Amino acid sequence: MRLSNGHWAKLSILLALACPAAGLDAQNDTTGLKPAIQKPAEAGRDAFTKFRVGGYGEMYASFLNYGRNRFYGGTNNEDERRTIAIPRAVIAIDYRFNEAWQLGMEIEFEAGGVGIEQELENTENGEYETEMDTGGEVALEQFHLTRKIAKGFNVRVGHHIVTLGLTNAHHEPIFFFGTVRPEGETTIIPSTWHETGLAFFGDFGDGLASFDYEAMVVTGLNADGFGRDNWVGGGRQGLFEVDNFKSPGYFARVDWRGVKGLRVGGSIYYCDDVTANADKPYKYSKFDGARLAIWSLDAQYRNPYVTLRANIISGNLQNADGITSVTLSNLSSYQHGAARSVAHRALAYGVEAGANLKSIFYPSHGPVLYPFVRYEYFNPQEEASGGMTVDSRCQVFKWVAGLNWFALPNLVVKADASSRRIGTDSPFGSSDYHHENEFSIGVAYLAWFFSK
Repeated sequence: MRLSNGHWAKLSILLALACPAAGLDAQNDTTGLKPAIQKPAEAGRDAFTKFRVGGYGEMYASFLNYGRNRFYGGTNNEDERRTIAIPRAVIAIDYRFNEAWQLGMEIEFEAGGVGIEQELENTENGEYETEMDTGGEVALEQFHLTRKIAKGFNVRVGHHIVTLGLTNAHHEPIFFFGTVRPEGETTIIPSTWHETGLAFFGDFGDGLASFDYEAMVVTGLNADGFGRDNWVGGGRQGLFEVDNFKSPGYFARVDWRGVKGLRVGGSIYYCDDVTANADKPYKYSKFDGARLAIWSLDAQYRNPYVTLRANIISGNLQNADGITSVTLSNLSSYQHGAARSVAHRALAYGVEAGANLKSIFYPSHGPVLYPFVRYEYFNPQEEASGGMTVDSRCQVFKWVAGLNWFALPNLVVKADASSRRIGTDSPFGSSDYHHENEFSIGVAYLAWFFSK
């Protein structure tokens, strides 16, 4: 899990920007809202006695100057096109049986509705069968029971968010600046990452010794879903009726909140053998398993005037070359093979800054406007093993600049322009590949609609 000297130099600057000395009157949330689906340590603190219903959603339109497939057509990927999307609309429900027991549920409609149905028919020689309804899907993103025991120790069982990284921990659309989620971390790991299992959580301490934590045992990632374009991002289970649990995933996260407005967090995920969770594990029997370890560090600082964030995610995958060599059915949705090598290591990091113009220039009146800028680097093929070659088109430097207008505290209109520089060793360097530029506009909301 090593970084080059160049990456370490960039990261030291990014983290310094994201973690300034706290000399301003900070607040937890510039918009005045808590996340719709809260972190476990915050669950149950809102003022509802029995149940509440809410949700969040987003939509956006983009104007692009590049083709749909960067890996087709050599260095020329130019294509003027326009797209419009409703990535997700979510219904969230919390029900409190009593002060000790609480039920949480989140149903997500992605891209408009029910999508691809796929089954593995073992009665028909293990063939994949695919049926297309529409372009989206309906997913039960969260469904869990929480037993509150004490401030420092509580238990949750069911289907819940694996909060590895900055975006998984705060994935609701009014909590990231761009029209879409930060691309780096949502490329190399699942987003939103949700798994079934057991979790322990709590918070302890006060002042400079204030921490909260989560620890989970959940369904492990499936090596079938790993690939060139997204490293382990496609490995989340849920494609079939049941998930494989032969090799669980172990996850832990700790956040320090000892300075007002500042949160610094770290998380780690480990699965002893991701091939054991494959749909057909016998295909991987020629080598002895594949351990996966992923780690992340992230920081956020907020006060009434600025919001600063930085994050890094990386990890190591054992026997990545062996996973690449396994041939899967063309009828499946999986994407690794000789032409799509799975890397031994991936890397993503980024930093962003936004300014609240209302607080800075006219605190007593006027609209809440947040101009922002984001820089990020990501490469799902940062380092290969076993003599496998990497594709330079996986290496991306991305700049994003835009404006968020909070028409209401829980309703935001967004616009941003972005540029990806492909296959170069410098964010300002030249490349043989066409730069990918786009302009996007969107709207997002988050709200509890009813509570009792």
